[in-house]
Amino acid sequence: MANPLVSIVIDNFNYGRYLACSIESALSQTHPRTEVVVVDDASGDDSREVIRRYGHRVVPILLERNSGQGAALNAGFRASRGDLVLFLDADDYLYAEAVARVVGAWAPGISKVQFRLHLVDATGRTLDVYPPPEVRFDSGDVVPLLLATGRYETSVTSGNAFPREVLERILPVPEREFRISADGYLVTAAPFLGPVVSLEEPLGAYRFHGGNAWTYGPGLAARLRNSLQHDAHKFEVVRARARAAGLSVAAELGMGDHAHLTTRLASLCLEPARHPYPGDSRLRIALRGMASSGQARLPWKRRGLLAAWFAAVGLLPRPVASRAVTWRLVASARPPPFDRIFKAVRRFTR
Repeated sequence: MANPLVSIVIDNFNYGRYLACSIESALSQTHPRTEVVVVDDASGDDSREVIRRYGHRVVPILLERNSGQGAALNAGFRASRGDLVLFLDADDYLYAEAVARVVGAWAPGISKVQFRLHLVDATGRTLDVYPPPEVRFDSGDVVPLLLATGRYETSVTSGNAFPREVLERILPVPEREFRISADGYLVTAAPFLGPVVSLEEPLGAYRFHGGNAWTYGPGLAARLRNSLQHDAHKFEVVRARARAAGLSVAAELGMGDHAHLTTRLASLCLEPARHPYPGDSRLRIALRGMASSGQARLPWKRRGLLAAWFAAVGLLPRPVASRAVTWRLVASARPPPFDRIFKAVRRFTR
């Protein structure tokens, strides 16, 4: 397909304040064949009025009952016609060349194209790059990584594009398990159907505004448990896809992945009585985390710091270890001098 039709499916729930920016970015793509589908998941704000202003320029899908992101993506895909499909969260936006760059990188047989995004605040001010530039994407055949650890380095919803033929084979998204963060299902299931292509340049913006699904802030321990439940659902996707393909899976998915182990150790440290893995001990998870740090897709200096963090949280008294967890995961909780040191160390270890 030299000139494929590309569908940008925007999923929205109560993001009326950001929705126009997201829609405008989708309508402003330089690629000549682009359609924009906007799914509103029964918002209670002014989102539907925002959508109505665009008339026939978008395909509106107005759900009557709030059903979650998984259901919104399923509905948007059913309404789309594109050869390639990009799911865009309504609080994010794309740069004008994003679709053209994705089309230029796509080739038959690829399961998805992933790319970085600028991390911006509520006003659109650039804060960083996501994933951070020191985190190396995993590309090509990532199935061995999924089978061994349950995860690979990828982007969030708005940083992925999928061929329609792949989505037809993996959709619908399981709506109960992936009510939020439905991209977890997509990025886990798709690579079993072909290699992954990665683009290093940021092609859009991932807005960090405090209301994101996995924002670490108040209620940190509960959010960590939600993240672990999300990981468990993704691991089930890996197991199901592996069974269908006749492939072997590691006995304990996640136990070789530093990101999962970070969440697991943090949850255990902050609220051990409510931690969802009753057989865990801080020392055991810390040791596994230290071992997995050596395989992380990070510069060697950063891998060393990660291993040191696991050791500290595993060995220090729990009140002190809990502070180390909070300071790492919640930037606003760090004392200003420590925050300056943290940022300086990050720059040094890139």
